[in-house]
Amino acid sequence: MKQSIIAGIGKYVPENVVSNSDLIKYMDTSNEWIVERTGIQERRFADRTGETTTTMGVEAAKIAIERAGLTTDDIDFIVFATLSPDYYFPGCGVLVQRALKMKEIGALDVRNQCSGFVYALSVADQFIKTGMYKNILVIGSEKHSFGLDFSTRGRNVSVIFGDGAGAVVLQASDDKERGILSTHLHSDGESAEILAMYNPGTHANHWIDRKLADFEEAEIGEMFMSREMVDKAQLYPFMDGPAVFKKAAVKFPEVVREALDKNGYSPSDIKVLIPHQANLRISQFVQHELKLRDDQVYNNIQRYGNTTAASVPIALCEAWEAGKIDKGDLVCLAAFGSGFTWASALLKW
Repeated sequence: MKQSIIAGIGKYVPENVVSNSDLIKYMDTSNEWIVERTGIQERRFADRTGETTTTMGVEAAKIAIERAGLTTDDIDFIVFATLSPDYYFPGCGVLVQRALKMKEIGALDVRNQCSGFVYALSVADQFIKTGMYKNILVIGSEKHSFGLDFSTRGRNVSVIFGDGAGAVVLQASDDKERGILSTHLHSDGESAEILAMYNPGTHANHWIDRKLADFEEAEIGEMFMSREMVDKAQLYPFMDGPAVFKKAAVKFPEVVREALDKNGYSPSDIKVLIPHQANLRISQFVQHELKLRDDQVYNNIQRYGNTTAASVPIALCEAWEAGKIDKGDLVCLAAFGSGFTWASALLKW
């Protein structure tokens, strides 16, 4: 069986830097308030019309492919993770295939929000290990800034998120000393609505106790999108922050330990843990629970905010570029997010 190695890695973040102080223009907040609760000092926002989730993913992919020593003709398959696609459909994977003028390869979109990249990596790993594909492009990309409520009403969510993309080329290898050792995927949908974007959706306002025959023709169309949804700010994400924190604080360290136990390692063996950049306090809690040193955990949420599916590959790329990861190092990736879903991947670089 082949091993799956990361042959190339790249990232892209927009040039536009938005500080906490910049947000004061739109909402009742402060730098101190945001830093205390999240650790975030600034984030990047994509150009409103010139950059999309796909175009950012493409830029990260170009770097990853070049660093892998490949061309777009060598890529066999695409896995694209995002919660902020360019279109409701089709997915971003095919848009990447078109933008990079690739041959008619398969493209798969993964919708697992903050856990999306680790899930996508796991999917690609299975394709590599079964011999179906040799070079798979895995992308995590997000453009949150276009869909947030930049008012005091929405500040608890809007101050957290940023835009950006990361990508890797996962490649088949015969080197048994390197590659993905295992991946671990979990979900619990019992509290799915605690962190969600309800509208627009095909639930068609199911909470309205009326039969279809009772609606006027004009109202039927408004089941999917209505003026009321706009007026009541129902088109923005909702998050019960304390509830999410409580769940993440348990599942984050748990899924890291699962990966280590599966492969006979302990936390002290980790060279670098790359956690999803959800909240600096969560990362610090996980570090404390696993008894890891500061140099064993890489965080960059201070500069980019939460970029959901893009956060793990961006942080992984930065850590590698900074020389914090060398060949043979034990690296753990872990994420927790909406769904709830959580996941980890353990690999030898």
